Amino acid sequence: MEPPDARAGARGAPWLLVFALLLGAHPGAKAEVRLSVPPLVEVMRGEPVTLDCTPLGAHDHFVLEWFLADRSGVRHRLASAELHGTELQDKVHDSRGRSPPYQLDSRGRLVLAEAQVGDERDYVCLVRAGAAGTAEATARLNVFAKPEATEVSPNRGTLSVMEDFAQEIATCNSRNGNPAPQITWYRNGQRLEVPMEVNSEGYMTSRTVREASGLLSLTSTLYLRLHKADRDASFHCSVHYRLPTGRHGRLDSPSFRLTLHYPTEHVQFWSGSPSTTAGWVREGDSVQLFCRGDGSPNPEYTFFRLQDKQEDVLKTNLEGNLTLEGVQRSQSGTYGCRVEDYDAAEDAELSKTLELHVAYLDPLELSTGEELSLPLGNSTTVNCSVRGLPTPALRWTKVRGKDVPPAQDPPLPSTPPFSHGRPGLLFLSPPRTRYPWGTTPHSPSAPSPSIPPAPTRVRPPCPRSPSLVAPGASSCWSKLAEPAPGGQGWLSSSLTLKVTSALSRDGISCEASNPYGNDRHVFHFGTVAPQTSQAGVAVMAVAVSVGVLLFVVAAFYCMRRKGQPGCCRRGEKGSPPPGEPELSHSGSERPEQTGLLVGSASGGARHGSRGFGDEC
Repeated sequence: MEPPDARAGARGAPWLLVFALLLGAHPGAKAEVRLSVPPLVEVMRGEPVTLDCTPLGAHDHFVLEWFLADRSGVRHRLASAELHGTELQDKVHDSRGRSPPYQLDSRGRLVLAEAQVGDERDYVCLVRAGAAGTAEATARLNVFAKPEATEVSPNRGTLSVMEDFAQEIATCNSRNGNPAPQITWYRNGQRLEVPMEVNSEGYMTSRTVREASGLLSLTSTLYLRLHKADRDASFHCSVHYRLPTGRHGRLDSPSFRLTLHYPTEHVQFWSGSPSTTAGWVREGDSVQLFCRGDGSPNPEYTFFRLQDKQEDVLKTNLEGNLTLEGVQRSQSGTYGCRVEDYDAAEDAELSKTLELHVAYLDPLELSTGEELSLPLGNSTTVNCSVRGLPTPALRWTKVRGKDVPPAQDPPLPSTPPFSHGRPGLLFLSPPRTRYPWGTTPHSPSAPSPSIPPAPTRVRPPCPRSPSLVAPGASSCWSKLAEPAPGGQGWLSSSLTLKVTSALSRDGISCEASNPYGNDRHVFHFGTVAPQTSQAGVAVMAVAVSVGVLLFVVAAFYCMRRKGQPGCCRRGEKGSPPPGEPELSHSGSERPEQTGLLVGSASGGARHGSRGFGDEC
């Protein structure tokens, strides 16, 4: 209800206007009342707000009043203040049920402690300054409220792409905002430009509701005609709302996907088990077969095996998986998968097949057993048989010993690949006898073995080992053989001898033997040059020296025996003086040396006898 003073002011308004015009027409009249009021005030819901109304100029007395104008234009006085000198007296007349109530500060400004959506009105400030006149101004208050989190409710049913009209996709809700927000729809991040009018391709509807709190809630529903490409599409909605000072906000809903029904167009069928080269699977492994159609929802899958052009059904399920445990070689063959989709097009290929190859390898079989012993020089054939798929290939390898790395085992000629069940053959022939210097025995080009620099003495009797024998001799020389460096199974033996004429003439032989046989090689050294000239000179020099010594001794002896008759004759016929060495001739010395020594001694004796005879 409007207060009485307000109605009185309204009735007297025409007279005041006439009075003001008359005053303005008078040359001495002054109307100095002016107000400072912001025309628009924006605030977030729940925040405090102050509406300013300040009279401009100097005034000793004035009355300030605040009015609330409703939507019909009727004013309701809320509060007033009167200035007397420097003191301002204020009074709140009607808060109109607001909590907390309106307030006036010390400057006559209207204070709202917590802005509410219901406070969003026009507020009028009226100032009466007596003779100075009257002035008024209006301030518009806008209250903003951020809406709650955006909610989306997608259609959880199965939507068919075979329909020829737009179907409901989802509903988007924005609650308790102010002013009313806007809702937009997105597919794969791209904004959907759909109209509000109903049509077969797509549209949306919108509805706004004012809550009891005065806030606004908005609901939007999207309708689209769907296609198979939408099976992986991501949808969401966004709420756009306004904020003070021209700012904007956005709240996105969670994204969602649709469950679509569309027929199968293509089928894939494959094996997911570990396989060897070219798709073979090992015998005994488990094999998994997978079948997938591109229809939705998943159709029924039928697995079968083709035998004599007949389908042997193995399993039917909705998962599209088939496991074959411990496959055997007999399970090799053609397997198939068929999709049971009755909505598919007539020309759609709904069946696929694949070939399953089971690889196997049976143990090797040798015709001679695992060990084979042969006399040296004999030949034999070894038969190795194996069955397997894919076609196995045999390779023969000579293993030289446990101390030799496998990578160094020399491969033997391998048999070419053959069909499963056929044997591989290896022909073993006697090896050619080899010697450390690489030639055969009695070869004219065989070089002589090198003689080690340090001589080694050997003595009979000969052990059972490689030995050196002088042809025609009753004894032999041998040295224990040692392994030859770098030669598996080879032995090495060396011997140092003084070369004589007999050895030069007859040579020396080396013989090696083991329980399976023996072998022999003769070494020849060539002709040894004689060394008699040097030996004769040496013997002659010794004989001359001895003869001179004997002559001197005999002369000295005769001089000591002067005057004694027959002294020299006794010296001629007597034996050598005591202590004089005798010449010994070894039977082993050379004839020329012996003759030289004998001749020299005899000549000396004869010459000495003649001297002694003359002296005496």
